Amino acid sequence: MKDSWRTAWQGRDIVVYCNENEADRLHADDIERVVLVHHGSGESPGDLVRTLVEIGPDWLLFDADTGFAGRVNFERQAFWAERGCVYWVPEARAPLPLRLRRGRWLRSAPSYSRVPHGELAPIIERWPLQGPQTWEQRKWRRIERNRPFAPDATDRLRA
Repeated sequence: MKDSWRTAWQGRDIVVYCNENEADRLHADDIERVVLVHHGSGESPGDLVRTLVEIGPDWLLFDADTGFAGRVNFERQAFWAERGCVYWVPEARAPLPLRLRRGRWLRSAPSYSRVPHGELAPIIERWPLQGPQTWEQRKWRRIERNRPFAPDATDRLRA
């Protein structure tokens, strides 16, 4: 039977559950950086693939099905806006070590894992991170970019 992972806010903590048993607890104020990995344009919540959370000596990896990218991220927009620690990266530009990748057939990385900071930091530093920006800030920037005669729209209007 496959383990069921989920995350939820409890006060100022984010609790990680495995099969409805508490598996880990992180104090939200200790979070240094959150990286949301998306496929496609990243314009809808369904585009979020995984979340990486930098906290102390570790990086925490959450698959989309844990709810970190969705429930935890969207329930506390003001918290994330105040912290200014949420970054975005396209999945195609964010390779992970082979053992941490989700496979379709043979290999399946866990839905949640802790990885030592030193193992992932050099890899993540090469990723083209966008941000910091919350989901709401990202949405409004996208709207502004798509308006006619937006500052960077001139490139799109050339023949």
